[in-house]
Amino acid sequence: MIVGPTRKVLAECVRAATAAPSLHNSQPWRFRIEEPATEVYADPARRLRVIDPLGREQLISVGAAVFTLRLALRQARYRSELELFPDEGEPDLAARVTAAQPASSNPAVEALYAAIPHRHTNRWPFAQSAVPADALEHLADAARREGATLTVAGATARDAILGLAQEADRRLHELPGYREELARWTAGTQRDGVPARAAGPWDALESMPVRDFAELSGLPRRSETFEPYPTLLVLATHGDEPADWLRAGQALQRALLTATWLNLATTPISQPVEVPAVREALAAPDAGRFAQLVLRVGYGRQVAASSPRRTLADVLDPA
Repeated sequence: MIVGPTRKVLAECVRAATAAPSLHNSQPWRFRIEEPATEVYADPARRLRVIDPLGREQLISVGAAVFTLRLALRQARYRSELELFPDEGEPDLAARVTAAQPASSNPAVEALYAAIPHRHTNRWPFAQSAVPADALEHLADAARREGATLTVAGATARDAILGLAQEADRRLHELPGYREELARWTAGTQRDGVPARAAGPWDALESMPVRDFAELSGLPRRSETFEPYPTLLVLATHGDEPADWLRAGQALQRALLTATWLNLATTPISQPVEVPAVREALAAPDAGRFAQLVLRVGYGRQVAASSPRRTLADVLDPA
C-alpha cells in the first residue's frame, strides 16, 4: 500500500507555492487540500480588472504557483498528477495536483527547489554583458518542458519590442482606472503589492519598459542608465485558451527558477501583452504561437529581498 503525504507535508508544499511570481504581486490564488490532492483556485477578488479584464495574466500567475506546488511535492519525494480545470462547475478551480507514487531524490529538482526563496524580479539596470548561449538554451528548455516556447529576440525584434512596450505603456496610462489600480498594488499591504524597495529607479533614457511603480508615490526618485541592448525573450504558447495561460505560467516559473540557479537576473515585462493591438503584433497565430509575456534577462546587482507574501492562513482553506 502506497502511503501519501500528510496534510502537514501538503501544507508546506502550498507554503512554497505562495512564493511564485504574480502580476503586481497580487498573489491571486487560493488552495484547498483534499488528501492526497491539492486544489488551486484563481481568486477573482484579486484580479486586476483594468489591465487584465479576461484574467489571462491572473491565470499565468496561478500557473506559476501550480508549478511551484508540483516542484515542492517532487522535493518531498512524491511524483504528481496534474489536471487543469478539473470541474466544469467550478470555473475558478484552475488545477488539481495529486500526489502519486513516491520518487527518489533528483539533483535537478533540488537545484530548482533551492532557487524558490531567491527568485525575485530585478527592476534595476543589468550589466552590459551578453548572456551565454548555453544559458539561454537552458531557459528555452525549461519553457519547452512545460509546453511553451521561449525565444530570444534578435536585434531587430528587440528594438521593435521595446518600441511596442513603450507604446503599450502610453496606452495603459490612458485607460480609465489604470492609475488607481496601480496605486492600490503599489501601496499594497505588509503581505502583498510591490513595496517601494522593489520598485527600482527611473530609466534616465526612458528606453527600458520597466513598469513605474514609484510614479504615484510622490517620493524622490533616482535615475540610472539601463543597458542599451537588453536580452529579451518572448514566452509563447501554441494556443490562447485558459489552459494555455496556465501552461505559460508553469513554463515561466520553471524558466525563472532556472535563471535564478544560473545567477541571472530577470524582469517580466507585461505591458506589450496587456494591450490587445500590441499583443497581436507580437503573436504569430498562423505559426501557432501566441505571445504571453516578454522576459528581460541579464546579470544584475544584488537587490532587496523578495516582495512580501500572504500567510498560509490567508490562502489555504481550513480543513
